[in-house]
Amino acid sequence: QVQLVESGGGLVQPGGSLRLSCVASGSIFTRYTISWYRQAPGKQRELVATATPGGTTNYADSVKGRFTISRDNVKNTVYLQMNSLKPEDTAVYYCRGTLGLMGYWGQGTQVTVSS
Repeated sequence: QVQLVESGGGLVQPGGSLRLSCVASGSIFTRYTISWYRQAPGKQRELVATATPGGTTNYADSVKGRFTISRDNVKNTVYLQMNSLKPEDTAVYYCRGTLGLMGYWGQGTQVTVSS
């Protein structure tokens, strides 16, 4: 089992940047694929970015070129660097760890992009 705790959310103006962190504990972090999801009010949760144990990354089309996912296996942490933020990026951002059929969610962190 793995526990995930997100942080780094907040209020930012359009065009600004934020870096989200997801700290994992309780299991072998390096074996897990870690993903960031987001859910805006009234919308379904959507996949934003994924980082595999081997270092492969994937992004939703809506964030390509603006967001970067990275992992620090020494610190058991995955980051989501978000640049050029837009109002439509406003959502609760969740970290998810998956290994085979097992999956774990963090509690989420709010990101609000507004002037």
